Amino acid sequence: MSRIKTFNLPDLGEGLTEGEILAWLVKVGDTIELNQPIVEVETAKAAVEIPAKWAGQVQAIHHPEGTTVEVGTPIIAIDTDPGAGPLEALSTTATPSGDLPTPSAASLAAVEVAPAEGMIEPGLIGGAAPGGRTAVLVGYGPRTTAAKRRPRKGAVPAQAVAAPAPVAPTPPPVATPVAAPAQNGRAATTTGGVLAKPPVRKLAKDLGVDLGTLTGSGPLGSITREDVQQAASGASVVVAEPIAATTAPSFGTDREQRIPVKGVRKLTAENMSRSAFTAPHVTEFLTVDVTRAMKALDRLRGRREWRDVRVSPLLLVAKAVLLAVQRHPMVNSTWAGDEIVVKEYVNLGIAAATERGLIVPNVKDAGRLSLRELADALTDLVQTAKSGRTSPAAMSGGTLTITNVGVFGVDTGTPILPPGESAILAFGAVREMPWVHKGKVKVRQVTTLGLSFDHRIVDGELGSKFLRDVGDFLTDPEAALLAWT
Repeated sequence: MSRIKTFNLPDLGEGLTEGEILAWLVKVGDTIELNQPIVEVETAKAAVEIPAKWAGQVQAIHHPEGTTVEVGTPIIAIDTDPGAGPLEALSTTATPSGDLPTPSAASLAAVEVAPAEGMIEPGLIGGAAPGGRTAVLVGYGPRTTAAKRRPRKGAVPAQAVAAPAPVAPTPPPVATPVAAPAQNGRAATTTGGVLAKPPVRKLAKDLGVDLGTLTGSGPLGSITREDVQQAASGASVVVAEPIAATTAPSFGTDREQRIPVKGVRKLTAENMSRSAFTAPHVTEFLTVDVTRAMKALDRLRGRREWRDVRVSPLLLVAKAVLLAVQRHPMVNSTWAGDEIVVKEYVNLGIAAATERGLIVPNVKDAGRLSLRELADALTDLVQTAKSGRTSPAAMSGGTLTITNVGVFGVDTGTPILPPGESAILAFGAVREMPWVHKGKVKVRQVTTLGLSFDHRIVDGELGSKFLRDVGDFLTDPEAALLAWT
């Protein structure tokens, strides 16, 4: 079996055809472990860390950071048996014309690409998937056919380094377990190493916990989030780094700045343009007194079983939307040309502003969750989005969305529908305002809701009734629950 294996950029799902290499987490010469994160790739939907399919030593990195590569393109070469002796150099030096050179016969013999159709190699992540592909991360892994390399112009990619040159045969030394250099806070060893999933590794890095000092309580001795959190609680307090401020504009001599449109920003622009000029939008507004809802939240926070749960006004808005959908199912539907697809399940999207742009991850089948489960799901969704680790799968399949513009101090808005959805609710800031209550003007807590809907599916009466029900729940949650459930 060939020692050198090329790792192609995998299919990250949702029809994505390319990705931008944000950061390499390893370098040529590093010893890596199976499933160790090796590269961070940004697609049009998310930034994801891709794990290694094989353990071994990095022989070559074919594309530098900042390069956009197509799915199926080789990005890294790994020697899966570095202790077996030296290999002939894998030359990646560009010719004067900029084209990649023709590899030698020995190099070709030493390199192995994806396995044949239907075969699964030892060490691959997951098992057989349709078409002989492998389940990795999100969707399925690299295609089982060799990628066609097109002539490339320009400089050779940085970090594309040849393997060590052949030397005279010598008796192999006795292998001694030595820790490989840590890359971006990830320690690797030549034998065994720390067994932890990428999210756990990131959590440990954020909390300043050395995974090598922990004893895992998970399957096969793996380190879990709880292990890291317990270690952090017993260690010195670590102050979280503040989120980086928006980069200051850098103007040229013409006093203008040109920012490439790519990634999340490009996808958002395409989706919003398609939605705005495809679905006839109508937006209605409703201002409601939410004083009772805010007091209900305070009582909920005071309960012993809820003291460690993040309870915010968004939780009650989400619950109100889910109950209103049960009363008006047509709002949770999709226009499909010659038919309307009404969905029994609700994948509730929550619009989130991140440093990479606007994303809309969703809580799958949110209508089946209890209030406590919904609170946990919303907390996890928001934290994952803020950390920039939302997966493409988490942003697909949404059926109805809430955008919480109130966190920016805005009263409401006229949101644009995410493609494929028929309604989106804008939740404005909760403010103390003079309000007529029981015949007297009093200071009450008030918010304004804005509902945009697809007028092909939702007419004015249906949209108004749906919005009114959301408002009724927020005005008096207890009474609404007793009346509707």
